Amino acid sequence: MIFSPKKDVFFDMLFTISENVKEAAQYFVEYKIRGVSDLKEFARVMKEYERKGDSFIHELVVQLNKTFITPIEREDIHQLAMKMDDVLDGFEQCSARFEMFSFTDIDEHMVKFFDYIYQSTIEIVHALELLANKKLLDMRQHAIKIKDYETKCDEILRASIKNLFVTQKDPIKIIQYKELYEMLEEIADSCEDVANTLETIIMRNA
Repeated sequence: MIFSPKKDVFFDMLFTISENVKEAAQYFVEYKIRGVSDLKEFARVMKEYERKGDSFIHELVVQLNKTFITPIEREDIHQLAMKMDDVLDGFEQCSARFEMFSFTDIDEHMVKFFDYIYQSTIEIVHALELLANKKLLDMRQHAIKIKDYETKCDEILRASIKNLFVTQKDPIKIIQYKELYEMLEEIADSCEDVANTLETIIMRNA
């Protein structure tokens, strides 16, 4: 595969998108929700990350439409950007749901979800850095790690819902916890979608 001189524009844009996703994940994980009053700020900042991500996607699409030759298939560039944007959308939607529910009871299952999802976004950044340096085969190890984290999140989802029905008696709380668990697992699924797109890029170009 011969890479065109235009590679830096698109790979730099994709790397920027990945870093924004990781920063959003880090904020999501590290923000301390001590009471209901913290939830509005939490949701506001996550919305800002999501808006920033949308602006990066817009810039990339504009550049794609102006460029005849791209370093890899334009569909793969677009797909990779959109899959990373799905991760960001998931964070924003989940934070909005926390605020909607006035939910402050973060449990050990959620903490595990947070950690594995954050680790996944770190792997995404590492993979995109390798893409920018044309080290496509080296990206596979990071795609594999992301899939491993998604598998762990699947396991957490099953364990958390099982535990929920055993220990929680309030039907409203059951609904809230279950929905939040499922939203977190969907973010992990979106990270896996990024990994799958990376593997497609490796297959087509390495």
